Amino acid sequence: MSQIDVNSLLSQMRQLSLQTKPVEQSFTAAAPGQMDFSSLLKKSISSVADAQMDAGKQAASFERGDDGADLARTMVAINKADLSLNTLTQVRNKLVDAYNNIMNMPV
Repeated sequence: MSQIDVNSLLSQMRQLSLQTKPVEQSFTAAAPGQMDFSSLLKKSISSVADAQMDAGKQAASFERGDDGADLARTMVAINKADLSLNTLTQVRNKLVDAYNNIMNMPV
């Protein structure tokens, strides 16, 4: 039977726990120094816009035939931008549905 170093195992578990706490806390009430929902939403929208702009620049560069323009990287950037936009659209639709459900609740 193999021996397990308990102290090493506990240390690794603590490190993993510390790495996951910021993600868990971002969905709870925002404390000072933490990201609230509105800033998370703004950051997500900005990220989608950046992906769209990057894909557009890479596509234009490929169309011009610039040196270093790669079809594979261009296609990956375009697909990433498309996927992020579709995801953002689905999140928006869910938020609108939730808002409508709340507004239609009897008081």
